[in-house]
Amino acid sequence: MNNAFKDPAKATTTSLEAAGNGGTWVIAVAGQLDFQVKNGWYQTGDAKVASLDVQSVNLELEQPEVRLTSCIDSSQVVNRYHSNSKPIPVVSDNGDRHRFESRLVYANSAMTGRKLWFLVDEKTTKTC
Repeated sequence: MNNAFKDPAKATTTSLEAAGNGGTWVIAVAGQLDFQVKNGWYQTGDAKVASLDVQSVNLELEQPEVRLTSCIDSSQVVNRYHSNSKPIPVVSDNGDRHRFESRLVYANSAMTGRKLWFLVDEKTTKTC
């Protein structure tokens, strides 16, 4: 995911799906990437998983599901202008660490036909 935002003009829905992004999540990410391209922005640095907890696992479903809670540290991520590489001024002051609730499903890839885990939904719940 980090690589898509480093060069958002080259990211495609196909490449996002091949990397295990699906459902409402891939739609949201594609929208964020489109916003970056339209504004001439890109990102440097990488977000890191500061903590990860498994909330539930259900392997009995048609598409097995795992729900996770994670704390993501984005303190090293900087949005920059593509034209001059200068940082974009930060508008928000909600911190660099955010808690996410994620849902992953094990399903067949429409592209390859093989099964893999897809991140299909992720919501920010608060800071951590």
